[in-house]
Amino acid sequence: MPYNLRKIGIIGVGSVGASIAYALMISGLASEMVLVDLNKERVEGEAMDLSHGASFIKPIKIYAGDYEDCHDADIIIFTAGANQEDGETRLDLVNKNYKVLQSSLPELMPKDSKSILLMVSNPVDILTYAAIQITGVSPNRVIGSGTVLDSSRFRYLIGDYCNVEPRNVHAYVIGEHGDSEVLLWSKANIAGITIDGYCRYRGLPLINKDEISNRVKEAAYEVIKRKGATYYAIGLGVRKICESILRNENSFLTVSGLLSGEYGISNVCMSLPAIINRNGRVQAFPIRVSQAEKEALHNSAQVLGSINEKIGFTGVDITREPPVWLFNKNDFCPDRPQLQ
Repeated sequence: MPYNLRKIGIIGVGSVGASIAYALMISGLASEMVLVDLNKERVEGEAMDLSHGASFIKPIKIYAGDYEDCHDADIIIFTAGANQEDGETRLDLVNKNYKVLQSSLPELMPKDSKSILLMVSNPVDILTYAAIQITGVSPNRVIGSGTVLDSSRFRYLIGDYCNVEPRNVHAYVIGEHGDSEVLLWSKANIAGITIDGYCRYRGLPLINKDEISNRVKEAAYEVIKRKGATYYAIGLGVRKICESILRNENSFLTVSGLLSGEYGISNVCMSLPAIINRNGRVQAFPIRVSQAEKEALHNSAQVLGSINEKIGFTGVDITREPPVWLFNKNDFCPDRPQLQ
């Protein structure tokens, strides 16, 4: 079967999967998109509805199919599983959605698969780690959507307070996509100026960091309380990840992937700023953070590691040894030997 660099498969076409399909369709990134869902009538209806807009967009073939139709896809987006209910945390979903993953991935991704698997189902960090174990493919080709959306929420709220276009706000959320996530206030900036410095320069009261942090962490719960689910924003976030892969952009995105010693953390999937291109998540960049942020990240790793253990995987490895830095005065590349 030929390998199609512009074919995308979407597994699970509920509100999230359909929103992702729509965002990808209007982006013009893909030439072929196959939708797969247990509800055959629903997925056929979604494919028909999307296809009827063909005269308004760049050419794309959209159809309902099966797992086998995804074997030659460049990217397989996995959104299948139970949705997060009001009052339920993402980690509460783990047992239900892990069983879905166990039953579907062996058929979806054969051992010789060349596809990049993009996990969106929650709890995304746990399921990303499980997908690596189940498929046996190279970890760089299994990516979780991670804190891409959380980072966007962080930037939006800072931009809204400071009256700045969010794309000019640089701020990351790392760790778990969930309650233990870590907002990197120490690195947040607008045009290279710290957020406090910007507020002082513009004569604004200093931003309430605790309030913004809580609003970022509670954002999904607030949306779910009002409309039952979140799907538009994650649809756009997944489109950006796919764009970075298909266009070989080398973009920096806070996706979830396997850690191998960054910040002393190994054997767990969580989000760090990482280079994303056609080969997947090719390198994570553990930027220098404050001691409090590092401790919070270790806590986040322990939360995720304990869940991995409950479903039968080995726990997280954490060492508190100080990292070795590549450059003495550079914020990048901890845990790497210094140049001679």
